[in-house]
Amino acid sequence: MRIPDYPSRDSDKWAQVDAWFSEKLAPEDSDLKYTLANNIDQGLPAHDVSALQGKMLAIFIRMSRAVRVLEIGTLGGYSTIWMARALPPHGSVTTIEFNEHHAEVARQNINKAGLAERVTLHIGAALDVLPTLKAPFDLIFIDADKVNNPHYLEWAIKLSQQGTVIVGDNTVRGGGVIDSSSDDPNVKGLREFVQMISEDERLEATAVQTVGEKGWDGFVMAIVKAR
Repeated sequence: MRIPDYPSRDSDKWAQVDAWFSEKLAPEDSDLKYTLANNIDQGLPAHDVSALQGKMLAIFIRMSRAVRVLEIGTLGGYSTIWMARALPPHGSVTTIEFNEHHAEVARQNINKAGLAERVTLHIGAALDVLPTLKAPFDLIFIDADKVNNPHYLEWAIKLSQQGTVIVGDNTVRGGGVIDSSSDDPNVKGLREFVQMISEDERLEATAVQTVGEKGWDGFVMAIVKAR
């Protein structure tokens, strides 16, 4: 069982509920289990989405009928695999990872899952890679350093079209996001990210708090109304 990023006295029960729902609704096959185990063996931080969250992203892709997906922040490729599997045969995931070691582990995991032809992995700073990508994408998952979330949002909109879904992960941070006096650069980045979304007339958005094996966190989800 993973150590929650933002624990509370109810963390164990949250994790147990997550485990029960995962068993019923989002069971992990051998490739997904291998990915998490390989990530641990290779020393990657345990920041992967949960199985239920991976399934949620997969459902978003199917609901929006996405064909081209962009992921900012690959880590070990666990979320990448969930999303790539949800795509139609001609679909593709473009994913960006700054850390070379993390990217190599992700490549191992993606290859093991038989998805190499469906996933394009870029290694480097996202703000260097994003200007080189061809628009539009149908769904964009932002799950990298939160300091740069405002910049990632700007690029997500540039690389979108009407109907593109934008999902930002780790946006609650144990409640830290509402602390206007926080010196945490991640909290500052998230607050600016949310403020930008709230003021952008091109976007329609909501936020969902989550509890579970990762503790207390959440997502911001937006859809592009017009360019």
